[in-house]
Amino acid sequence: MTRQKSEAWEWIKALAIAVILAAGIRYFLFAPIVVDGLSMMPTLEHQNRMIVNKLSYNIGEPNRFDIIVFHAPEQKDYIKRVIGLPGEHVEYKNDTLYINGEPVEEPYLVGAKGEIIDAPLTFDFELQELTGQKTVPEGHLFVMGDNRRYSKDSRSIGFVSMEEVIGKTNIIYWPASEIGFVE
Repeated sequence: MTRQKSEAWEWIKALAIAVILAAGIRYFLFAPIVVDGLSMMPTLEHQNRMIVNKLSYNIGEPNRFDIIVFHAPEQKDYIKRVIGLPGEHVEYKNDTLYINGEPVEEPYLVGAKGEIIDAPLTFDFELQELTGQKTVPEGHLFVMGDNRRYSKDSRSIGFVSMEEVIGKTNIIYWPASEIGFVE
């Protein structure tokens, strides 16, 4: 009888440790997220399942064109691409991104731009006319969806505070036919 109790106790301890480890990993390191909507097309599709690296910005800073997940004002999480970093001036003219007056290529949009024939993919704007500020404030990011015509992003919701950023994502794990890294 004692041996059975001992074995049962060992199983209970092992399961408890496994649950605590899984919860800790999900809460502090990595979490799943489901792409909801078409705002990141063609890079990400509706219902793609991805892994969010929550640790990435605790040990480093965001880079331009990172795909991030953040808490949006609508009480849901958004997936968007970092376009402007703190201290930068962001502008679009003739479907070209300008950072601090210099043109910057967006290789992830080449295919989408080729498909659009009736107007530019990204309509012209200057940061100040959208936000009232000339540059992205410290501790904030300017983000946009890849599907520029149909994305609710910093052009409408404003800057994203780094405090609202959950983490970086670039790994699709479902559907199986799309498993891999995205840029």
